[in-house]
Amino acid sequence: MITINDLDFHLGNTVLFQSASAQISTGSKVGLVGRNGCGKSTFFSLLTGDYIPDGGSISIPGDWQIATVKQETPALEISALDYVIEGDLKYQQLQRELESAVASNDGNRIAEIHTELEIIDAYTIKSRSSALLIGLGFTQEDLERPVKEFSGGWRMRLNLAQALIVKSDLLLLDEPTNHLDLDAEIFLESFLKSYRGTLVIISHDRDFLDHTVNKILNIENYRLTAYTANYTEYEIQKAEKITLQNAMYEKQQRAIAHMQSFVERFRYKATKAKQAQSRLKALERMEKIAAVHAESPFHFSFRTPDSLPNPLITMDNISLGYGEHVVIKKLRFNLVSGARIGLLGKNGAGKSTFIKFLAGELAPLSGDVTFSKGIKTGYFAQHQLERLRLNESALKHMQLLAPRTPEQELRNYLGGFAFAGDKVLENVSTFSGGEKARLALALIVWEKPNILLLDEPTNHLDLNMREALTMALQDYEGALVVVSHDRHLLKSTTDNFYLVDDGIVDEFNGDLEDYQKYLLEKQKQLIEQNNLKNQEKADLNKPKELSWKEKKQLEYNFKNEIRPLKQQITRLDQQIAELTKKKAELEITLADNSIYNDENKSKLAELFTEQNDVTSKLEETEMLWLDLSEQLEQRQQDFEKIISGGKPC
Repeated sequence: MITINDLDFHLGNTVLFQSASAQISTGSKVGLVGRNGCGKSTFFSLLTGDYIPDGGSISIPGDWQIATVKQETPALEISALDYVIEGDLKYQQLQRELESAVASNDGNRIAEIHTELEIIDAYTIKSRSSALLIGLGFTQEDLERPVKEFSGGWRMRLNLAQALIVKSDLLLLDEPTNHLDLDAEIFLESFLKSYRGTLVIISHDRDFLDHTVNKILNIENYRLTAYTANYTEYEIQKAEKITLQNAMYEKQQRAIAHMQSFVERFRYKATKAKQAQSRLKALERMEKIAAVHAESPFHFSFRTPDSLPNPLITMDNISLGYGEHVVIKKLRFNLVSGARIGLLGKNGAGKSTFIKFLAGELAPLSGDVTFSKGIKTGYFAQHQLERLRLNESALKHMQLLAPRTPEQELRNYLGGFAFAGDKVLENVSTFSGGEKARLALALIVWEKPNILLLDEPTNHLDLNMREALTMALQDYEGALVVVSHDRHLLKSTTDNFYLVDDGIVDEFNGDLEDYQKYLLEKQKQLIEQNNLKNQEKADLNKPKELSWKEKKQLEYNFKNEIRPLKQQITRLDQQIAELTKKKAELEITLADNSIYNDENKSKLAELFTEQNDVTSKLEETEMLWLDLSEQLEQRQQDFEKIISGGKPC
């Protein structure tokens, strides 16, 4: 269990937590929510020990393994699969210890390490890592590609896979869906449902929270408030709490007004002065109930388009792509006024390519397209944020767009996107990603488009702004085409889904729940195919089982092959025996003292020369015998492995 007790923490001059207390039960799946800047990411840093509380305490079991997602990925030469496996530090440590134990021939430690490896499910780490990567959108070929070849978004997926592969007790995920498409998000959601440890997630995706958490921890007014609920249930409970608190506030305000009126009327009358003083003291002691406001800072709506031509865009046998690379082919599609379309499909299938084409930013490779007169397109994509002028303010952007509109009207309009007061005068260069996204939306909404194209519009938006966008889109009168991993937005704003897959854009017959079932089944098939390929590779390296007849034939051939080698070793044995005998005879002769008399000088010299020759010849023969004996032993071991079904060295 995690226990937070009277937590105080300041980041610079900003108070983030003050006397905050909460408990997170072991195995809970918790959604951490609160307005931007309230301290959600800081809370993670307190849990990991990167920050130390100014007061109070955070208690986490000492033996827990905590997994988090790294924010940076170096440009490494190793493969994507090996990179993910490296994320399991316990596995890496045991592998190093195993190598050391094998080198020192420590049988007991080797057995212990194999037991520890089995406990952490190490023998399936490669297949589990492959399944994770495929589920997160990587192809079979991607698994062997070097990490350095992947873009930033894909490297973040690798970091996510690294965190998920660990057998952790506490998993902390900060906006894990930011770099995922809907397909990968559905896989992640399925994976987290089966996660057995304690999970804490920061996310602005309400459907993702609804499907993955069973408890909400809300950071508000520097405190932590726990709700046993998913996100939707939390919103209901919080609304009820706000209603109750506001009712109590109003009741208290009436009581205060009544007492103040009594005090004002009677405090100077002798007969009532004592009672008036008593009520005055009661007012001073009364713990004031604060009014609670649940209103979002965002309030806007799409303006009615000037015209609604029908059809808006007509396409016949269109091919889309880049150079010789065709992404979408045989496209026949009419975009009509009032259409509300959600695009489905894996990352890289062509959804963004299709939207770029509809926006007029990509010419078709072939086919016929007709854009009706009077169409006005509002196009939101992540690269649109880069087109904002960093050295200009939000107000200046609006004034250039609507030079004849009074400044106060533009300020009021920007206020609906939470740009209030002096914020409208700040340069865009100081804006966060969410603020830039809100400004880009504000510029699009003002233009009154009759075609609205949204490519992942919620990536930088918090829950309140997402809800405001969803509400505004429900009343939008033009044609809408949207790509998003936010299922709440898709369900609430679209009527039809089109699947982009294998170069084809075709209507998907079903809702998002049907798509989720379709997707999980497809991912299951891909994982099974990957496992089958790995098994086929293993089978190729595995020798076939030999028949009795084949074994006998191999044994016969082997004996014939090694016969010359054995004969040579036998001859060397005889030579070694003869040389050893000769050396011993010379040593006996040289041991006789008479051989050293003057008359035997010439003979003594001959004996020494012969002894040196015999010794040298014996050493050479022994070395050759040793080399040939090792060859014979190795060939015998190889033969035994072949016969038993192994591979020769």
